[in-house]
Amino acid sequence: MIKKILIANRGEIALRIIRTCKELGIQTVAVYSSADVNSLHVRFADEAVCIGPPEVSESYLNIPRIIAAAEITDSDAIHPGYGFLAENAEFAEICNESNIIFIGPAPKMITAMGDKLKARINMNKIGVPIVPGTLEPVKDLDDAKKVAKEIGYPIFLKAAGGGGGKGMRAIYTEEQLESQFYSVMKEAKNAFGNDNLYIEKFFEKPRHIEVQIIGDKYGNLMHAGERDCSIQRKHQKLIEETPSPFINEEVREKITEAALKVAKSINYYSTGTVEFLVDENRNFYFLEMNTRIQVEHPITEAITGLDFIREQIRIANDEKLQKKKLKFEGHSIECRINAENPQKNFMPSTGLITTFHAPGGYRVRLDSHCYSGYTIPKHYDSLIGKLIVQGENRDIAIRRMLRALEEFIIEGIHTTIPFHIKILKDKRFLENNYDTNYIDKDFDFNSQ
Repeated sequence: MIKKILIANRGEIALRIIRTCKELGIQTVAVYSSADVNSLHVRFADEAVCIGPPEVSESYLNIPRIIAAAEITDSDAIHPGYGFLAENAEFAEICNESNIIFIGPAPKMITAMGDKLKARINMNKIGVPIVPGTLEPVKDLDDAKKVAKEIGYPIFLKAAGGGGGKGMRAIYTEEQLESQFYSVMKEAKNAFGNDNLYIEKFFEKPRHIEVQIIGDKYGNLMHAGERDCSIQRKHQKLIEETPSPFINEEVREKITEAALKVAKSINYYSTGTVEFLVDENRNFYFLEMNTRIQVEHPITEAITGLDFIREQIRIANDEKLQKKKLKFEGHSIECRINAENPQKNFMPSTGLITTFHAPGGYRVRLDSHCYSGYTIPKHYDSLIGKLIVQGENRDIAIRRMLRALEEFIIEGIHTTIPFHIKILKDKRFLENNYDTNYIDKDFDFNSQ
């Protein structure tokens, strides 16, 4: 049985994991950089170990220091959260070799889905629809031009090892391809250590729909519904909701079946998410599979009653799924609150939080590591917290979210709260008439 878990992460997700561990009677170890010494995950863990300076390469991405912290604290397991080392197969393998349980899928499963191009090839083989494009890396610029002409502009130039919105670029003309090709290749190399690029058809008005799946080590697998993540800026999700207001029951049944087929193809266990693009005619295409807990998992928790961190721990502990089918209740929305200034092109806003008043009330949840007197460090992503609400239907959930956003007071820094309020009041959002390009192309925050 797992008795002590080291959390190889920071911020809200580290605190989120600590909370579930406490409820399960499991001891926790926080690791932190010197920039995070005052973070709440450090305060509320049973033990805390400083693993280095603020730079992620010397702290949260430093595998030897994390393993050493686990060993000196006699931790049975490591939970990677999301980001950082969560989808690093080498890290998962080193945990196994060190007799430390990695709370997540097996290294081979991470590897199978980590290379986006190989995953496309495998999905094509098992009959899951994929976005039209290449099934092997483009060799050079001339090869890319040839493929682009065959597929037709616009196209997406993507890094094979990519994820999180990095190493990808929408290309509308051959001239743009010429100017962007090598910079995307360099970006891919720097971000993922792999400069292989592939090309996909770029849909002008797609929706981004993902399916939450969960499986145990005994072959039991189920889905926990879908989430609509189409409100994005530069491929970074801002607002998520479940169920999707865009797809109908027929598409829902097909897309969840496809997601299970993807997971079964690699005998997947733990939690994971299969992501799809859905075109205007509701045809769906496999994008990628994330072999970790998702940022937006709380909205699925809200409508299913499952604690996904608890389920991850149970599965890592060789326990079976307790349920084979879930009951879905109501509608849930999540807003990612970032330390950014929407009026200045979402410029990061670091510094001291002088006032922090969290919203509350019926079916309102806030996952955050911040508080009055906390200083937002400049070294990491800008996520302050995730505001989650649930309502009997979408209209009620939207009104509840607006009420919660208006209660949410953060002073001393700029935040995206005003942006979220304007999106949730926007006619196109209310009428479900938007796509993944809406924020970047059609929504002007300053004109509202």
